[in-house]
Amino acid sequence: MSDAGEQAEARAKATPYELIGGEQKLREMVVRFYALMDAEPALAGIRKLHQPSLADATEKLFMFLSGWLGGPQLYAEKYGHPMLRARHLPFAIGKAERDQWMAGMSLAMEQVGIAPEVRESLEAAFFRTADWMRNRQEAD
Repeated sequence: MSDAGEQAEARAKATPYELIGGEQKLREMVVRFYALMDAEPALAGIRKLHQPSLADATEKLFMFLSGWLGGPQLYAEKYGHPMLRARHLPFAIGKAERDQWMAGMSLAMEQVGIAPEVRESLEAAFFRTADWMRNRQEAD
């Protein structure tokens, strides 16, 4: 098999965690996401759903995404099953919050240099999850 063929096969078998660059790049992405949440007025709606300090949220999202993306199951090892929707039920999440979360994560992925083809795939997966988190009645 050619080098190009072997590289393509390796990419096809790689987890999203590996494709984004592993622990270091994931941490960079999550830190950037929360920095944007603090800095961007367009993300104020989801920012107000968080504690004044984002340190705990940053660490928990990093740990969760590590496992969700196919890396080490850090969140599950420390806290058990994520129960993602149940943990977010105390917060009113509608289309606006979903869209703000997506805008922040998309921008964070772009700013830390996640490859466009990986970013596109992750955006689709993130959207499905963010949409599933909606718990507020709204007109469609």
